[in-house]
Amino acid sequence: MVHDGYVALMPSIALRDLVAPGHTALLIQEVQNSVVGADSALPALAQAAKEVGVFDNLRPLAVAARALGVPVIHATAENLPGGFGSNHNARLFAGARKAGADNAAGSEAVQPVAAVGVAEGDIVYPRYHGLSPLTGAQLDSLLRNAGITTLVVTGVSLNIAIPNVVFDAVNRSYQVVVVTDAVAGVPVEYGRAVVANTLYLLATLVTTKELLDTWG
Repeated sequence: MVHDGYVALMPSIALRDLVAPGHTALLIQEVQNSVVGADSALPALAQAAKEVGVFDNLRPLAVAARALGVPVIHATAENLPGGFGSNHNARLFAGARKAGADNAAGSEAVQPVAAVGVAEGDIVYPRYHGLSPLTGAQLDSLLRNAGITTLVVTGVSLNIAIPNVVFDAVNRSYQVVVVTDAVAGVPVEYGRAVVANTLYLLATLVTTKELLDTWG
């Protein structure tokens, strides 16, 4: 199957079964004000998200997921008071601080962007270190306790965080579905290359329309 320039892996089970409510969660990675919002500390990434249509595609996906009882999880990047325990071991973290990404817990910076929004019943899951909500945190155990075996991954960025969460999920034996027009990286063409040359080996690739049709 080919769509949007990607060759999608055909899963061993039908897509409808793969993303069926009851064992599927929608993970929205770092779609928060300080990352892709109007006052983003990473304006190039915010522009890439708009160019790809991440917000426009995430909004109906979240609505459909909620209607079916599929958990909607907003995975946010936040900092503890004084930046306690935050990473200092990569250029990314230094660059984010230099750009003014304070990400104080509870601040407007860490709130999911209004274009997608948080509805009653959504889960906002903060990450205080590292690059993935599945590393050194409770999310993996919470998902397993909820009977989740498939993660639908969306958000930013295809440069680092999205591949990291896909790798982590696969290593933890989840089925992973990546919504190709609800993820973005910088430059946009590079993000698409990551999907086409790396993530397609690990995840089932779908478009927003394909997933909405399946959930319809």
